[in-house]
Amino acid sequence: MTVLHAFELEGLRRAGSLVSTILNTMRDAAVAGAVSRDLDAIGATMLREAGARSAPQLTYDFPGATCISINSVAAHGIPDASVLRDGDLVNIDVSAELDGYFADTGGSFVVGTASAAQQKLLDATLEARDSAIAQLRAGNLLNSIGRTVETVAARRGLRVIRNLGSHGVGRALHEAPGNIPGYYDPRDTRRLHEGMVITIEPFLATHCTHTDEGDDGWAMRCRRGFAAQFEHTVVVTSGEPIVVT
Repeated sequence: MTVLHAFELEGLRRAGSLVSTILNTMRDAAVAGAVSRDLDAIGATMLREAGARSAPQLTYDFPGATCISINSVAAHGIPDASVLRDGDLVNIDVSAELDGYFADTGGSFVVGTASAAQQKLLDATLEARDSAIAQLRAGNLLNSIGRTVETVAARRGLRVIRNLGSHGVGRALHEAPGNIPGYYDPRDTRRLHEGMVITIEPFLATHCTHTDEGDDGWAMRCRRGFAAQFEHTVVVTSGEPIVVT
């Protein structure tokens, strides 16, 4: 989506505020003993009460209102009967359609107290997201996003998951400019433009650079170690980018 009018930005802000509120509410409820499926039910109820629809359900018939990924699962985890335990690294991804506008957000955290390695991963992934957002400007190369993420990961001694990345969003869950790698691809000559709506969602890991699809056809899993993701929906401008989530 390209934002051309103030009412479009306002629509994105409303959708962004909703998914952010849902993410924060679900995270607050994600304590030891909580059941993944019950957390998803919180999100589903909040979406319904707001008159919104789950974007993964709407777009892909995903078997959950939100994605809840635990430990070695980096993305697209199906909410199920899993019970959270102290030390679990959890990612919750919430995306929704509200009044024709789509917004997407996500965040990772550890239930209870994080280990030193887990905290390092969380801090680096958050830094990668925020550093990538900070350098967004209309006219810049799209691959500057991957360059920034890769630079942070390398400095922190971590790896970028190369088969998961950011994407266009706004009037659909996934749209132009298509996939945005979290690593530097010198062959990618696409440029950011004024009003472009994209997600910034680096996926960093302790050991893996690629995820494998699980037997359920959805979960993207690392064979070793942990992965983390933090995500915002952002509108590109010639000045400071606008974060709507």
